[in-house]
Amino acid sequence: MSADTSTAATAPPVPARPQQAPSWRRFATWDTAVVLVTVGVVLIAALGVDNFGTGRNFGFLVLELAPVLVLALPLTLIIITGEIDLSVASTVGLTSAAMGVMWNAGLPLETIVPLTVLVGAVLGAVNGFFVTTLGLPSLAVTIGTLALYRGLAFVLLGDGAVADWPRAFTDWAIGDLGRTPVPNVVLPILVLVAVFAVVLHATPVGRAVYATGANETAASFSGIATLRLKFWLFVTSGAVAGLVGVFWTLRFSSARGDNASGLELTVVAAVLLGGVSIFGGKGALPGVVAGVVLLTSLQNALRLASVSAEALTVVTGFLLIVSVLLPNVLASARQRIGRRSGPTARPPTTPGPPAAGERKSR
Repeated sequence: MSADTSTAATAPPVPARPQQAPSWRRFATWDTAVVLVTVGVVLIAALGVDNFGTGRNFGFLVLELAPVLVLALPLTLIIITGEIDLSVASTVGLTSAAMGVMWNAGLPLETIVPLTVLVGAVLGAVNGFFVTTLGLPSLAVTIGTLALYRGLAFVLLGDGAVADWPRAFTDWAIGDLGRTPVPNVVLPILVLVAVFAVVLHATPVGRAVYATGANETAASFSGIATLRLKFWLFVTSGAVAGLVGVFWTLRFSSARGDNASGLELTVVAAVLLGGVSIFGGKGALPGVVAGVVLLTSLQNALRLASVSAEALTVVTGFLLIVSVLLPNVLASARQRIGRRSGPTARPPTTPGPPAAGERKSR
């Protein structure tokens, strides 16, 4: 027998190439679904709800979603690490009250604004200290500071309000870019979104955030200072909440202890609706931005349709439950389908001795 025949008989089989997933599956993600649903809701509301599609309502909608989106940016990173901050709205209220106290004390607004952001950073550092240094769960800590900060806000101002803010600053907070219906706040919001997107998706800090949320122990062994990372994320969240406190005060021309009351539910719901896993390790800012637009657009449309505030709270709570439950159900179903439809692995075959009469030619 020839050498070619014997070699072919004894050669091990060539392993089959693994089947590649169809290209459409790359877009079959939660982020894509949220974006499509958002576009659909906006179109339906524009066609079916009176005054929703007007330029005037567009300006109101941007002003409504601005604080939610800005607060959602650092909260996204915190939740990806496996923690949570429920005190963001109370921090907004306390920093707004602190603005009123400083204004009554005669400080210029140019000094009050950075001091207010600094106060917010200190409040965030308190949360970070309890979570990272004392090792307390962030859920319990921020529920406690939610009540504490709101109570301190009423201690500073009581039930009163400070409303004599400079007209130039309040007009800018609610004004538009030139003669367009686009509010002035769009530009700083876009800058903040770009900064957080670059940090999360294109820097070592972002990779450390994902690694910490996926497996904090493994991240620590790989050299990531997970506790320090979480501490500074809480500080950032407080500073951003202080910035929102400035905007909230100037937009409504009123520093009050109850400013942004209940806003934490909307912020958390928007972040989870945007695809961020409550268990940590997963999420992306494009989905969060879409989640914020979806939630605020839906609330705005229902408000224009004369739906009560209680019903809006029910809708927000329902979307919060859906955003937690549905992604996990879909992930489990996808794993089951993958196990059933995947190729069956075959053990490699070891060539045996040549059959009788088959000998390697020399």
